[in-house]
Amino acid sequence: MSTRELPGPGRGERVADWFDGRLGIHSLGRKYLRKVFPDHWSFLLGEICLYSFVVLILTGVYLTFFFHPSMNEVTYHGSYLPLNGVRMSEAYASTLDISFDVRGGLLMRQLHHWAALVFVAGMLTHMMRHFFTGSFRKPREINWLFGWSLLFLGMFEGLFGYSLPDDLLSGTGLRFVNGALLSVPIVGTYLSMFLFGGEFPGDDIVARFYSLHILVIPGIMAALVVAHLLLVVYHKHTQFAGPGRTERNVVGAPFMPVYLAKAGGFFFLVFGALALMAAVATVNPVWSYGPYRADQVSTGAQPDWYLGFAEGLVRIMPGWEITLWGHTLVLGVLIPVVVFPLLLVFIGVYPFLESRVTGDKREHHLLDRPRNRPVRTGIGAAWISLYLILLAGGGNDIVATRLHLSINTVTWTIRIAALVVPVFVFVVTRRICLGLQLRDRERVSHGRETGVIKRLPHGEYVEVHEPLSRAELHTLTAHERPGELVEHEPQGNCRRQAVVRRVPGPSPPDGPHNPG
Repeated sequence: MSTRELPGPGRGERVADWFDGRLGIHSLGRKYLRKVFPDHWSFLLGEICLYSFVVLILTGVYLTFFFHPSMNEVTYHGSYLPLNGVRMSEAYASTLDISFDVRGGLLMRQLHHWAALVFVAGMLTHMMRHFFTGSFRKPREINWLFGWSLLFLGMFEGLFGYSLPDDLLSGTGLRFVNGALLSVPIVGTYLSMFLFGGEFPGDDIVARFYSLHILVIPGIMAALVVAHLLLVVYHKHTQFAGPGRTERNVVGAPFMPVYLAKAGGFFFLVFGALALMAAVATVNPVWSYGPYRADQVSTGAQPDWYLGFAEGLVRIMPGWEITLWGHTLVLGVLIPVVVFPLLLVFIGVYPFLESRVTGDKREHHLLDRPRNRPVRTGIGAAWISLYLILLAGGGNDIVATRLHLSINTVTWTIRIAALVVPVFVFVVTRRICLGLQLRDRERVSHGRETGVIKRLPHGEYVEVHEPLSRAELHTLTAHERPGELVEHEPQGNCRRQAVVRRVPGPSPPDGPHNPG
């Protein structure tokens, strides 16, 4: 029998035991490191947003080391010779220094800007996935509001960010913002003075926007990201219907080690794609715009794509004005200023509107197929069509120039399209969803077409169908349907009457139907 003593715990084990005794890391890790994540590709859209946000933070911290948020005028003497000797603000001069004199500075600027564009695009696509699949329903309405707030804040964070260099393009965008604020009755002037620290352009724009851009808004967004992730863990992930998947479980891969390895690889994939775009595709070349001058404006001025629809609202509006009680109301700007936040508010409150209209107060953890919710899918498609039309309206001058058309023709076409196309898209999308439901019903009833023709004994030719797999049948039939109408007789001495209520039931065995 050996009397050799076993070695004691190593240094790493002792450190882990020390933390575990004070923080309970072992019990937390045992619970959450085995958390299951669905393996559907659409869940990666949220990760694109998260990883883009991380890249934004890292590149933003680097840029703060060299950027000077000041509007004090200096004479530029740097590497960019076309602007040598030109008077400009310190903010613009430091942006040029970052682009031409700081090693890797231009790449970091490009990477920061591309990450911002991808972040907003990822947020919009991520919310579209949640919208069309119905994952915003109870108990995830609060998480939907968190995501909506991140999208909203991301748009304004981008606006403040690309306004910091104080170049001619960003100054033109701020002139647009100032005009929109001034169009608000009674309080418009005060809003403009509060935002710009006096009359536009003032001397404090860059300093004010810098504080908002690097401190206030990022702090709120980081808190929302953490809250969003905590609610995802608390509510568990949603998943598409399939064999073995119910409202009470999640089918997929555990966080450790499978999902962690996939997530780590995907982060570097997103980072590499952003770095590649930053290296080969120029975005926001501020040196070609020149410093901002209040009496100048650049031709073909366009905001970043996510604010293009807001500018489109203003450009397609007629130049109407009315005078009430001695005050002139510029309706051509005021109406878009009202419609823009209303569109955003509609997105935020939609889960509550749908719940109230449908009367659905139950918890949902299985996702819908968009075709099985034709009304919701039609609304989403109509909203996307309106967004794209207004985005084109924000570049009506460029469209007219490139296509050699009259600017009036382009503007009137977009005005009419903004009223007609969303309605048309809603109707067509709803009919397509209903048609897809009928096709699913036929597939469930008759099976899959094989292309094999068979002659029957009496001479008739028919195509041979093969039965669907269990997984396909589950996908086509595992969804909710409207309740049946059931009559109930009231109890007691009340007058005899038919009381009708909806009774939820399982999906019929013969396939989809129209729940919308």
